[in-house]
Amino acid sequence: MVVGGSGDGVHIVLSYALLRMRASMAGMSHAATCLDDHPHAEPDPGAASVAVTVAERTPSIAPPTAAAARFSTGWWSLPPVRWALLSTVLFVAGLLLRFAGVPGWLPAMLFAGCYLAGWQALRERSLDVDLLMIVAAVGAAAIGQVVDGGLLIVIFATSGAQEAYATKRTADSVNALLTLAPEQATLLSRDGVEAVVDTAILQVGDEILIRPGERIGADGTVTDGTSEVDQASVTGEPLPLLRGPGDEVFAGTLNTHGALRVRVSRPASESVVARIVTLVEQASATKAKAQLFVERIEQRYSVTVVLSTLLVFAVPLAFGAGLRPTLLRAMTYMIVASPCAVVLATMPPLLSAIANAGRHGVLVKSAIVMEQLGQTTQVAFDKTGTLTQGTPHLTDIHLLADLRAGEVLRLAASAERLSEHPLGRAVVAAATDRDLVLADAVDFAVTPGRGVTAVVEGQRVQVGSPALLTSPTPSQTVTITAVEGKGHTAVVVLVAGRPVAVLTLTDQLRPTAAATVAALRNLTGHTPVLLTGDNALAARSLAEQVGITDVHAALLPAEKAQRVQALRQAGRHVLVVGDGINDAPALATANLGVAMGRHGSDLTLQTADAVLVRDDLTALPALLRLSRGARRAVVQNLVLATLAIVGLVTWDLLGTLPLPLGVLGHEGGTVLIGLNGLRLLRKAAWRP
Repeated sequence: MVVGGSGDGVHIVLSYALLRMRASMAGMSHAATCLDDHPHAEPDPGAASVAVTVAERTPSIAPPTAAAARFSTGWWSLPPVRWALLSTVLFVAGLLLRFAGVPGWLPAMLFAGCYLAGWQALRERSLDVDLLMIVAAVGAAAIGQVVDGGLLIVIFATSGAQEAYATKRTADSVNALLTLAPEQATLLSRDGVEAVVDTAILQVGDEILIRPGERIGADGTVTDGTSEVDQASVTGEPLPLLRGPGDEVFAGTLNTHGALRVRVSRPASESVVARIVTLVEQASATKAKAQLFVERIEQRYSVTVVLSTLLVFAVPLAFGAGLRPTLLRAMTYMIVASPCAVVLATMPPLLSAIANAGRHGVLVKSAIVMEQLGQTTQVAFDKTGTLTQGTPHLTDIHLLADLRAGEVLRLAASAERLSEHPLGRAVVAAATDRDLVLADAVDFAVTPGRGVTAVVEGQRVQVGSPALLTSPTPSQTVTITAVEGKGHTAVVVLVAGRPVAVLTLTDQLRPTAAATVAALRNLTGHTPVLLTGDNALAARSLAEQVGITDVHAALLPAEKAQRVQALRQAGRHVLVVGDGINDAPALATANLGVAMGRHGSDLTLQTADAVLVRDDLTALPALLRLSRGARRAVVQNLVLATLAIVGLVTWDLLGTLPLPLGVLGHEGGTVLIGLNGLRLLRKAAWRP
């Protein structure tokens, strides 16, 4: 505490300021439900029957743009940020005027404004250590230490503003997910008349038209048309899927080439994308409740220290004790009983571990996360982009005719040169890596679900799915079956109508995946599980390569979260590792979530508790070991801090503890605790 000076108080402030500088998920509740109404677009004048229906409807949720506007006003829209900034400006101005020798009344007014602004920034916060800081600042000012008190106010107000800003960023990222689904869709009447309407007013049974290149406006079932749909944002599938009559499609996914008619099966508020937002919010709120116990203890302890200090001062006075010795005893008691030592018992080891992890490419968002990582007993992996690199690569060329592999690849890449399909880009990339010179292609055409056709050097070249082979020979069938049986993608190449090769493309496994799985099995006592939206064949093939036996495939985001919840209910402390938007609910439902940093979605990076910035899987077991080392150091420090506080408080109450000796004992213990925590900064503490 700051009474005669600011040393002890500054220790408390710095500790708690660091603790509060985290990407908190608290305050995200209602992020998807506090949206404003938005008037729907005017229907086409010729669409009378549709217009009547549209006019009678009330949007169930607001369009994404309304949400984006609500959450895009910037950091200045946050009152704690404005008050903290004003407090800082007034403090710095008062300090400069004081050093410049300006008459004392002017700096005093600025410092008073600093105190008031800081109080505004903190007044909505709970009565925990914030209460001690305010009491300390007022006490410091009362005995003439105005600068010390102002410094406390500024630092604590700034830490509160940082937490408010972090919370706003998280809410923004969750709300931005709603922009995946388009704001408007083309509604078809029974007689085929089109009307552009807001997706928020679509009802179950409506039929909408999705043209090539448009995002699908609602969850539904295809009634007419065939196209490839990129569902990576929802299911995690690495490649677009062929969708035709009877197939289910999801809001926010991208229609590539063909036109589709879709019958709406869920209103906008119940779409898969909207449910992802809801799941993240609910899981995050549950996680926040688990932290209330610590906050309640902090509040009670802080209030107890203040009240007991008043008793230590008032009771002896009531029995005739002298004012000066009683005041000194109370001041000493407040200093030695303050939670500074306990706070520093946890922060130096955890912050040192966070810094060490940062040096090795791992961003851990808070000290609480670092502490809990070591408790992990079960790891769950996503497949695409996590255990694999997330993009298809050409791994083999099976020749079916008398052509060289290089020539086949050159012709195929020349035909695919204009394609936007991931498989086409992979073929072109493979040819580029081999320094092949591609030829110009003419008469380029795309057939959804089948592939591309182009004329290359006078020859008609087709590259696509095995469906291009109308009458495959037994040997061709064996080759294709062998490729697909291993979970790979088979792409056939035809030149002048003659099959010449089968290309094997696969989402490459990360080189360190198997070693990471083995290390995590040894650390946690359980083999990691695989949770993926990819098909079962590909999932099982990859699981066999890395040593995973528990595989759950073809999962939607909500189903991933349910699997994670089942693991938690079985008594496991679950750590989920993923990269896509579809992984966000699982990351939020788990005890802890880790995101892949290079290609992770904004929502996943915000939801995750830690980020592998370099996508290095070997950092995971090293991170768990580091966390366990930090937890051991915390226990050691807590024992030392508790003994120091109990001993000094007992001495002060039962004997006569001089104020300087009390400060020395308290500060000395704090220094030892800090040095013990700094051991986690050593290179030896990181063991891959």
